[in-house]
Amino acid sequence: MVNKWVAIGKIQASDYRTKVLMSLKEKPKTPTILEKELDIKMSHVSRTLNELLKIGLIKCLNPTLRKGKLYLITKEGLKVQNYLEK
Repeated sequence: MVNKWVAIGKIQASDYRTKVLMSLKEKPKTPTILEKELDIKMSHVSRTLNELLKIGLIKCLNPTLRKGKLYLITKEGLKVQNYLEK
């Protein structure tokens, strides 16, 4: 996980990162669900998920699957999300 303030800055700098992070608060979701729910192209969803994984704000619950991967927000991601909601 990167510094909390670096993570907050990265999230605030991108509408896609903000939307995806906020969407994952409710429950684990697949990229396809995120694409439909947020009306974001799959290429943007995939890139955004990889960026959030890199900085430790989300995790993949079943990384060995080729399709149907589920992503969930981490404790660090919840802290950033809670800060952004204030």
